[in-house]
Amino acid sequence: MKKFKLHPFLSNLAFTFLMMSIIFFLSLGTALANDEAKKEEKQEAPRTGLNKNAPDAPLPKKKEGTTKLLPGEPKEPAPGSWGYDAKTGIFTHPAATPDNEGPQPFEGSLPYLDQNQYTKNMNVEAFYPYVIGWGHSWQATFDLDGRRYLYDLETDMYNVFDITDPKNAKRIANKLIDTDKGDKRFGPMTVKYNKNLDKTIAVQCYEIPRYGVLSNKYEYPEQVKAIKDKEMLRGFSIFEVTSPLFSEWKLLSETPLDAKANASDLVQEGSGCQDVPVYDGGDYLFVAGASDDSFINTEYKSYLYSGAQMAFDISDPSNPKRLSTWWVPGQRVGEEAAYNKNPRAGNKTTWMGARMPLFIPTPVEKGGKYGYAAMGGFGFYIVDISDPANMKTVSHIEMPMSVSGTEGDNIDVSKVESTGIVYYSGYPLSEDCHEPYKEIYAIDVNNPLKPKIISTLKRPTPPESAPFTDFCQRRGSFGPKRSGYATINPGVPSDQYIPYAFYNAGVQIFDVTNPTESTIEAYFVPKMSGEIPNEDGTTTTSDHSNPVHGIFVEWDRNLIWAFSNHGMYALSTPLLGDPVIGLPKPVEEQKQTQKSKK
Repeated sequence: MKKFKLHPFLSNLAFTFLMMSIIFFLSLGTALANDEAKKEEKQEAPRTGLNKNAPDAPLPKKKEGTTKLLPGEPKEPAPGSWGYDAKTGIFTHPAATPDNEGPQPFEGSLPYLDQNQYTKNMNVEAFYPYVIGWGHSWQATFDLDGRRYLYDLETDMYNVFDITDPKNAKRIANKLIDTDKGDKRFGPMTVKYNKNLDKTIAVQCYEIPRYGVLSNKYEYPEQVKAIKDKEMLRGFSIFEVTSPLFSEWKLLSETPLDAKANASDLVQEGSGCQDVPVYDGGDYLFVAGASDDSFINTEYKSYLYSGAQMAFDISDPSNPKRLSTWWVPGQRVGEEAAYNKNPRAGNKTTWMGARMPLFIPTPVEKGGKYGYAAMGGFGFYIVDISDPANMKTVSHIEMPMSVSGTEGDNIDVSKVESTGIVYYSGYPLSEDCHEPYKEIYAIDVNNPLKPKIISTLKRPTPPESAPFTDFCQRRGSFGPKRSGYATINPGVPSDQYIPYAFYNAGVQIFDVTNPTESTIEAYFVPKMSGEIPNEDGTTTTSDHSNPVHGIFVEWDRNLIWAFSNHGMYALSTPLLGDPVIGLPKPVEEQKQTQKSKK
């Protein structure tokens, strides 16, 4: 058979075509690679100015194997249903996510920790590089012998400051709590002057550990047993404050929430007393917590109990008397039928029950009739507290679902007496906005029988000078924490402005003159991280995830203290007036000042 032989001309033509094809595809590949590089260059904010040597942002949390979701737990959101749009500069939050933690950057996240500071209508009066809790801390203030003192505290340590001159505050004590060496567990507290007793009284709460013992109650029964068997006072102590120093206070009483237990019993039932107790220096104390082991209907993996609301008579601080317990049907064993009507039932994610006590704008002793309850996934409640021995439900709103993260946590009641509006919010638990945004809901309670949501407050946006267009890009958590505590923030609150801690968006001050069209009139957004000095002269790089986790408002001195992951900021704003140095005017004079501002 003869072999077929291609004509030389056709052979040269085929070779030329082959070479041209190779060149074309190589050029195309180079062009596509250049386009991708340009896209990445555009999405990655350049390191300029203070960010030239900024610390790298953390990489995504490594997951060992495939994370197994529990039955009923929300699934990870579908790709494309959430994320950052480079064209619009807007981030779309997931509709729902499973319980998650750790860095979860997305396309468009900053690769470094922004070291810039952004301000509008706010001034830094002072900065103090002291950190008690990188992601959380409580505060309490009181006046004694012509000075004002601030406690910044966690359950395992505290700092004490003389803040009479906020521009020159002095740390006068610090303590690391070591329960293994005999120290009693520390906790959130309220300190108030009791006029009837002519004494300054402190109430301090103690709760089972939220971290480090129980990671997943659905899978580790031994961890559940460890919580139930833990030896501690699950309740509160009352002290007479005789000195700025806690070590010198006089213990008056210890009270477990468990009605069947004595304070001396090593093992008690229930959760103990959750968060800051509500005490105004009068006869009554209001706390949140599970009083026994029947309050266990909650989805949250790392917490056993569903907190109720409790009232005590402490007119005699040495002998507190239990008055009543109020709870939502469905919180207790045997109430599963009511519990299962909630759309969150079975999701293994939602906190069901109180995290904080009732929010009470006017003390019962001064004619107050209503308390407002944030009951986690159970929603918003108005409670009649006019007779603390017989608290009653007045009304309820089933709030929009927002899973994961904390749903019902905080209610700002500082405006309700003048406007009839309260502000209800949860807070984020995930990093990099890997959960639904936590809205701040304006709720009209002018008719307590028929409260209604009328709006949500404006979502903060970065200034144009920032190297990002949405706070979700800045890393860490983003969303409201709390607006301070109505019971413990001293002075008369503004009728117009509400400040909130906002994690990576710092401190945001909302003008709620028209609650349906709120505006942000001031903000202070500090750098994302810093160096914290240690006692031995070395420094520690701060955690990145919760840049501003709390605020404390001195309404009577026009000051806002912001507690960040790298220190404490004393802030002022012309919206509130000039900061006051020294002790403030009496309350009646403050009220007159508020009226004159109107």
